[in-house]
Amino acid sequence: MMTNVLLVARREIRQILAMKSFWLTLLILPVALALGPLLGDNLSDEEPTRVAVVDRSQSGVAEALEARFAEDDDRNTLRNLSRHVQRYDLESADPDAPWSQHDRWYTAEDIAAFREAGGVDAAIEKIEAVRPEGVPEFEPEEPLYTFQPAPASLDALEGEGFAEAAQELFDSDAADAPEVVLLIGETYPADPRIGLYSANQPRSSFVTVLQEVLTGDLRTQLLAQRGISGDEARAIQSAAPAIAVTTPPPGDGAREALLVRSIVPLALSYILMMSLMLSGSWMLQGSVEERSNKLLESLLACIRPEELMYGKLLGGLSVGLLMILVWAGCAGIAAYATHGVIADMIRPALEPISSPGIILAIVYFFIAGYIGISAIFVAIGAMVDSMSEAQGYLMPVLLAILLPITFLLQMIVAGKDGLMVQVLTWVPLWTPFAVLARLGMGIETWVLIGSGLLLAVAIALELVFLGRLFRASLLSTGQKPTLKRVFERLRAKPESA
Repeated sequence: MMTNVLLVARREIRQILAMKSFWLTLLILPVALALGPLLGDNLSDEEPTRVAVVDRSQSGVAEALEARFAEDDDRNTLRNLSRHVQRYDLESADPDAPWSQHDRWYTAEDIAAFREAGGVDAAIEKIEAVRPEGVPEFEPEEPLYTFQPAPASLDALEGEGFAEAAQELFDSDAADAPEVVLLIGETYPADPRIGLYSANQPRSSFVTVLQEVLTGDLRTQLLAQRGISGDEARAIQSAAPAIAVTTPPPGDGAREALLVRSIVPLALSYILMMSLMLSGSWMLQGSVEERSNKLLESLLACIRPEELMYGKLLGGLSVGLLMILVWAGCAGIAAYATHGVIADMIRPALEPISSPGIILAIVYFFIAGYIGISAIFVAIGAMVDSMSEAQGYLMPVLLAILLPITFLLQMIVAGKDGLMVQVLTWVPLWTPFAVLARLGMGIETWVLIGSGLLLAVAIALELVFLGRLFRASLLSTGQKPTLKRVFERLRAKPESA
């Protein structure tokens, strides 16, 4: 019997490997891993929004706006630089620098010290002196906004004429055309209205900063009108508490740590689902072609139906594992070749699956899930005579499998371990996916063992009943598999087939 099963399995493997769709699917992930960094760099290369300020009041508001946005950019650079230094333990580059201090909200004094020391270029130069091999370079983000001189075409325009001229600038193809134009009237601050003209819907953060700067300027001038000097008014406006910020190091936050630990388990569950759908459809296609080409009669003359079914399952499992090994190898090479955040995530991401017991559980649930779901595809292939007929039976099966799994993965990503997750863990159809996905959150040993035993019993019963259905369907070619007939075949004993 085993010899016949292996012969069928080898034939199934060769048949699937001969399909062009198999090789295209197999190469999708390596190509995606190769193109991902290139596409990511191109897609994330956003240019700063160009802003022009027409200040007819000569009150210095334009300079105040530009200074405020420059301060926010430097604060963001300091924050990112500090996280980079903290992640890779690079404080020795300059222990007294603001970016080596991780417990604060950076103030104007910190930003001034940062600028006096040479800014981000000087900081990178110091970091490069102590950066170990393999640690990525720090890449500062582009500023969100750049301020440029207002076009001369706007100088003498008012009202609708100004708006039309601004729109013409937005519609032009000039590389230096502004995307946001601010108009500050001659009577400002007596008339505090500010005109904002934008090529697109402005960011709420831009409008918020604009309001803060203008509000502070108006209050400073009102205080000056009350007899308070300009310096004193500005000091009052700039008074702010010193905020000490305490956060876990990058990757150590509860939410962040949970996501990192769940990366590999969730990927295993997702890969199991994807490989099952792909190899199952190929097995189904092969079974339909055998029926339509009248090859089943020749096969059944040499082997038993059970041997044919087990051989198909073994062949599909082998192809599925081959795909997974290739994908895992490509992902490992990509991770090894990629330094930085991805490389740092590998170690904590592998922690949940590092013990021998967990590795054994992964192999068991992976193979059990493959056998349990593939048997359904093989049984469907034995009942139908065409792919169009097979699709009618396959669609409800796919929906029954995929929809709960989709909700399951979303709940686990959200860090939830509610009733639905518990229920799916104990329903054999979804047990492999639920257990694999929960490994990152942590799963009790008794749940792991109990659900594994229940899954083994369910698969044994499934193979018995689907074996009856498979045998009866193969020996009853040309008959439409009605619901009544399917139940009759499930109850049929091999002797009565």
